[in-house]
Amino acid sequence: MQVRGVNELRRLFLDYFEKNGHLVMKSFSLVPHNDNSLLLINSGMAPLKPYFTGQEIPPRNRVTTCQKCIRTGDIENVGKTARHGTFFEMLGNFSFGDYFKHEAIPFAWDFLTKEVGLDPDRLYPSVYVDDDEAYNIWKDEMHIDPSRIYKFGREDNFWEHGEGACGPCSEIYYDRGEKYGTGPEDVMGGEGDRYVEVWNIVFSQFNNDGHGNYTELANKNIDTGMGLERLAMVVQDEESIYTVDTNRAILDYIADISGVVYHSDHDSDISLRILTDHVKSSTFMISDGIMPSNEGRGYVLRRIIRRAVRHGRKLGITKDFMPEMAKRVIELNKDGYPELFEKQAMILTVLAAEEDKFNKTIDGGMDILNGMISDMEKNGKTELAGADAFKLYDTYGFPYDLTDEILADKGYTVDRAGFDACMKEQKETARARRSFSNKYTGADATVYDLIDPSITSEFTGYSQLTDNGKILVLTTDEEITEALSEGEHGTVITDKTPFYATMGGQEGDGGIIIGKDGEFKVEQTIHLYGGRIGHVGYVTKGMISVGQDVELSVDKAQRDATAKNHSVTHLLQYALRQVLGEHVEQNGALYDKDRMRFDFTHFQAMTADEIEKVEAIVNAEIAANYEVITKVMSIDEARKTGAMALFGEKYGEEVRVVTMGDSIELCGGTHVKSTGEIGFFKIISESGIAAGVRRIEGLTGANLMNYYKELEKELSSAAAVIKAQPKELVHKLEQLSEELKSLKSENESLKAKLAGNSLGNALDNAIDVNGIKVLSTKADAADINALRALSDSLKESLGDSVVILGAVIEGKVSLIASATDAAVKKGAMAGNIIKETAPIIGGKGGGRPNMAQAGGSDADKLDEALNKAVEVVKAQLA
Repeated sequence: MQVRGVNELRRLFLDYFEKNGHLVMKSFSLVPHNDNSLLLINSGMAPLKPYFTGQEIPPRNRVTTCQKCIRTGDIENVGKTARHGTFFEMLGNFSFGDYFKHEAIPFAWDFLTKEVGLDPDRLYPSVYVDDDEAYNIWKDEMHIDPSRIYKFGREDNFWEHGEGACGPCSEIYYDRGEKYGTGPEDVMGGEGDRYVEVWNIVFSQFNNDGHGNYTELANKNIDTGMGLERLAMVVQDEESIYTVDTNRAILDYIADISGVVYHSDHDSDISLRILTDHVKSSTFMISDGIMPSNEGRGYVLRRIIRRAVRHGRKLGITKDFMPEMAKRVIELNKDGYPELFEKQAMILTVLAAEEDKFNKTIDGGMDILNGMISDMEKNGKTELAGADAFKLYDTYGFPYDLTDEILADKGYTVDRAGFDACMKEQKETARARRSFSNKYTGADATVYDLIDPSITSEFTGYSQLTDNGKILVLTTDEEITEALSEGEHGTVITDKTPFYATMGGQEGDGGIIIGKDGEFKVEQTIHLYGGRIGHVGYVTKGMISVGQDVELSVDKAQRDATAKNHSVTHLLQYALRQVLGEHVEQNGALYDKDRMRFDFTHFQAMTADEIEKVEAIVNAEIAANYEVITKVMSIDEARKTGAMALFGEKYGEEVRVVTMGDSIELCGGTHVKSTGEIGFFKIISESGIAAGVRRIEGLTGANLMNYYKELEKELSSAAAVIKAQPKELVHKLEQLSEELKSLKSENESLKAKLAGNSLGNALDNAIDVNGIKVLSTKADAADINALRALSDSLKESLGDSVVILGAVIEGKVSLIASATDAAVKKGAMAGNIIKETAPIIGGKGGGRPNMAQAGGSDADKLDEALNKAVEVVKAQLA
């Protein structure tokens, strides 16, 4: 058998099935598309669900993929076993109603034995115990000795996921030999490392109604999966997925920079394997636009990065290391996944920022956690209180899982219920889900699911705003209907349409649909499964019905305004990358007829100078009046042009490449014909919306003029209030500000004078305590500032002194104590005076040794509090 690397095996698999009539599809994004049941793509078939359910028609009935996947359900086993990892690649060949068992089984056997060259005598198939058809194919057609065909039960060899398509499966195991185990667990179907499952062929032939009733599917499907790393482990005769060529290169690099020798220490080996896996997972996740956060898939990414950083520290790596390791991942995997190289600048920036952020919190958090563990041990406890775990999470940014893992390493546990109770008390985060969700696809169930999947719409609106079409489907909010009458709301689907449907951040068109019997106002245009375009709105007069020929007219003013706001984002992204750096990537957007909003990766607020530079570049590109050039080409040709792609966008084999001056992007939206049509661009706001994500909102064209008109109105109104012309407004406000300062100062002096006058001959009441004058008395003061000023004045008159003043201001009691430096040196403490007297007036307060104050509610006790203050001072100065 020829030893092959991971990249070679991937290519070998895809080429084999392409030769056998399969369409090779590129790996889908790790972010699920229209699937609320998954945070991340975790299998080869997950992104193909719409083809299996019939919601979308597949591009071909035979498809093959190598799908990048993330699974974190058993993350605690990552690095501890030969098989577990969060990131893996799943090879798969799929049939949608085409071939079935008689073809799928030979395909698998032929590839493993002839293409890869595995020894047939070391391969062992398994089948579902009741699947005689598969058993007989293995025995009679593949000529496998019956003693080597294993029958397993439903738990092992029947694939189903609640309601929906399901069926038996046949797995192929490989015997790696006695050197990988001879114990009781090292048998077919056992948990040992000797027999490894390399391929699983699922025969999707039944429908489960959700109540245990099974019926035969009219169109049977094939869904197969073979872990690429696991296949490489077998072919390369390696002990684990961590030592296959691409992963071993990462592991060796980590071992080198940490100074650790692999297989020299059990705990270090685990850390090396965890770091190898986690840096790979995080690199791939960020390349698909996932950003670290505290919820959803962003939290999964943050948890993986922070586990990696922790294990890097355990290996003795103290410097920032994640970006350097990610470079190795990118270099080793860019052949199969070119997007890694394209997004390298952003991947490295995100990893560096997240590692730095965690490093700033982990030391303080570890000190606190170690203190908590020490207290547990002193008290003979083995469980950390949930409130303590929550404190680590809330104050020090420690994810619960990290606390749990650190405790588990020491043989302790965490009170999860107590942690959850604290989390709930702080913030109610339960998100209300839609009342009904399709259990198989994870998408919210709607009336659109009932539409014939063969129906599609052709978009004709790039070159025209009016077209003729035929109504194919009408729906209300709840059902498909044959007609809609005046006043009724619904959705119209036609065979072709110039209406652009909401996609890629661009709001869909509005307009009108006219038939011979009625008119329909389009309020919103939406994308539906299977390339269908829905015009959502209501009938304004008459009625419309299925089968009618209609004229579809887009609202030109709305389209033009939206096109300006969309087009300027291309120029904006170009300008941001020029000013801020190449790590800037689009992370979301919204453009409609009124404004544009652009979200992008960046890790700090933009300065006024940066905003000004970005605006200048964008407006220079507008003024240059570049022609907007759109070309349709293959995705590979587009990449060669340097065109930027968007995260999470699902591209076909052909894409539209839009060029505006120096900006080149993949984009399916509608745009101006030349940049000069945009007119002018202004950034209205720049803010942060998530960790590492900034948002710019801006205006163009007529919307910008309206914005300035409103500003002009507000300016004129403000000027009128102070009886000035707008051009004199700044000078007039400066004058008023100076006058206000002068009046305020005069007012404070008057209040202090009045407060002083209210004391009469109070200075005569001061007593001498150990050479310090002590005065405690009531005063009439307008506010606390006047009381404080009076205190300062009295200290100045008395010399070395302690002054305690009380006043009733607007029904509330205010108490203030102050001491000169000489008094403080002799023991006077204003803060302690207030602490002992404030409770008497029903209040509390505090402050510094030379100045403190309190507020209270019981005015009747003010004299008692002032008398108490004198006793406290005497004790302090004794």
